[in-house]
Amino acid sequence: MRWVEMTNNRRSEEEVLQLFRDTGVLLDGHFRLTSGKHSPQFLQCAQVLRFPQYTEELAAMMADPFRNAEVDKVVGPAMGGIILSYEVARQLGTESIYTEKSDGGSQFRRGFSVEPGERVLVVEDAITTGGTVNSTIEICAQTGAELVGVSVLVDRSGRAVDFAVPYRAVVTVEIPAYSPAECPLCRDGVELVSPKDLGM
Repeated sequence: MRWVEMTNNRRSEEEVLQLFRDTGVLLDGHFRLTSGKHSPQFLQCAQVLRFPQYTEELAAMMADPFRNAEVDKVVGPAMGGIILSYEVARQLGTESIYTEKSDGGSQFRRGFSVEPGERVLVVEDAITTGGTVNSTIEICAQTGAELVGVSVLVDRSGRAVDFAVPYRAVVTVEIPAYSPAECPLCRDGVELVSPKDLGM
């Protein structure tokens, strides 16, 4: 795995995480995840993307390592990658498109496409297993595009994913998840909520 280090003077990881707390991205409590597991934290990146000034700053951190990569298009998977794809592309002075889910993975719709030889940067808001990013990479590769890198806002995998290209995550977080039978928050009697109950 090739990690791309930042060279610009930007917020530290700790400062970004504090921004996430301040804007409601990172919540503490006792949450029932869509997988059925329980977690003491919940992450919703869309909360910080409500603020254009923060989106611009965070997207700059995602774009920085690839400013000299001659990117032709920035591609983000819907939904989480749409706003970031647009802002990263704006900062790189190039085009933004996105993929959408299909039965077999990801696909281009709405007349979007990448051409053979085009240099593509894939962006996403958060990754856990990397499945959505890999699906986006696959659909780009099928067209003969050249993948120059992957840039994400949050890596929840503990840097366990490998995209075999230069990869940048603004922050890396490890959020534990427990089966209901083994959940220490359940044992402690902490109220369990679903993110849907909070409108997430």
